[in-house]
Amino acid sequence: MIHTSPFPPIEPPHTHITPFVLGRAAELGEKTAIIDGPTGRSYTFAQLADLTARVAGGLASRGVGKGDTVAVMLPNLPEYFMAFHGTATTGATVTTINPTYGPEETRFQLQDASARILITIPMFADTAKEAVEGTGVEEIIMLGEPVEGTTPFMSLMTADPYPGFADVDPLEDVVVLPYSSGTTGLPKGVMLTHYNLVANIAQGAEVLERGADDRVIAVLPFFHIYGMQVLMNGAIREGGTVVTMPRFDLEQFLQLLQDHQITIAYLVPPIVLALAKHPIVDNYDLSHLRSIFSGAAPLGADLAEEAARRIGCEVVQGYGLTETSPITHATPPGQYRRGSIGVAIPSTEVMVVDPETGSALGLDQDGEIWIRGPQVMKGYLNNPAATAATIDEEGWLHTGDIGHVDSDGHYYIVDRLKELIKYKGFQVPPAELEALLLTHPAVADAAVIGVPDEEAGEIPKAFVVLKPGATATDEEIKAHVAAHLAHYKHVRVVEFIDAIPKSASGKILRRQLR
Repeated sequence: MIHTSPFPPIEPPHTHITPFVLGRAAELGEKTAIIDGPTGRSYTFAQLADLTARVAGGLASRGVGKGDTVAVMLPNLPEYFMAFHGTATTGATVTTINPTYGPEETRFQLQDASARILITIPMFADTAKEAVEGTGVEEIIMLGEPVEGTTPFMSLMTADPYPGFADVDPLEDVVVLPYSSGTTGLPKGVMLTHYNLVANIAQGAEVLERGADDRVIAVLPFFHIYGMQVLMNGAIREGGTVVTMPRFDLEQFLQLLQDHQITIAYLVPPIVLALAKHPIVDNYDLSHLRSIFSGAAPLGADLAEEAARRIGCEVVQGYGLTETSPITHATPPGQYRRGSIGVAIPSTEVMVVDPETGSALGLDQDGEIWIRGPQVMKGYLNNPAATAATIDEEGWLHTGDIGHVDSDGHYYIVDRLKELIKYKGFQVPPAELEALLLTHPAVADAAVIGVPDEEAGEIPKAFVVLKPGATATDEEIKAHVAAHLAHYKHVRVVEFIDAIPKSASGKILRRQLR
């Protein structure tokens, strides 16, 4: 049984992403488009369009164009839009890097994506300089104070504007390469085309019901597909005003909600938890908030309802993946269902499939969620095997999540087939941590699982087998991981055991560990 959306299908335009996102720039002109929350620095729609074209011109003067990749390693700042869409304007591809990455993780992505240029800020200069060693990066462009050996981003902002937009094939040309762990394994470049992004923005607009009067808080990182598409691209396309935060601080977050009279907040469960329970929330006027939308990780129904009562607005969920640009399901205004991730968005087909038999299931039966639609990625970069394991010959993307659909078309996620750990909405692949743990001189074997945590959703826990005669403390094991990986990937709990349970084929039996 193939399930479809309750909304009529749409025909997404076959177009370059940037003129689509800036489609209302001429009309809105002097209306404020984006504001840096902490400083108040802002740009109108007209300025945003002009400066994006100038950044594109500056990149093009360096020979950047189709076939090239520019890496953007920035926190949420208004200039992120210019770096992203300036690159896209030239026909080149953006790869978005988590700015909390260390040199090793950054270098891996730079190499895998074949980046030529890296755009970052002085705070990450040391990481950037170390990371580019041995890669194809020719130039580091620095947004902010000058750093020796780098190029000022301002030189791009003052360049001659790029004439129009590069000629692209929207269906084939990849515009962004965010990195995801997919259903298993190490991070992989997700090839999203201009059409993927345009289609998903158009699909989401039918359900999210936003407009030029809305003001949204951009605390979710733009390097992540949720922040990139729902906030940076989607809200600007719809003519709203985006208020950016480079890092989450609860007090500052609440102050910005109040001062900018934010109407819609797109969040992750740990922030919803703070809104529900932290005492300082009562000190702020959040009466302009009409909707809180949670995604990236499951949100408990009790927590959603507690936050809704306290704030006085709807708290609803959606669902998606990096591989689906990202939205596949969302809760329309006024259609909250307890525990539901919402309905399928327009032009999205869904099957619920028995993971053992591959047979399609009916209503209220739990199975793996499969997705098909214009938002499904082109594939994983340089990894046809992983692509084939995720998208079948009929175009169905196998999400690895277990759930069901009710008679009203609302979906519910109940479990995960895949092994990814969701720490505060970020993906933590156990295989990456396990490979690193095995490099510790005292470790003979290791396995990592996610364990429930009220604040983070899940935290990584390592089961470690020591070599005969070797000794190590849990703090030493944690420090070994922390020295190499971003903070959200750190092991939080270590348990020493005699042997890792494995199947006859050598696969770790994580369910036994749980």
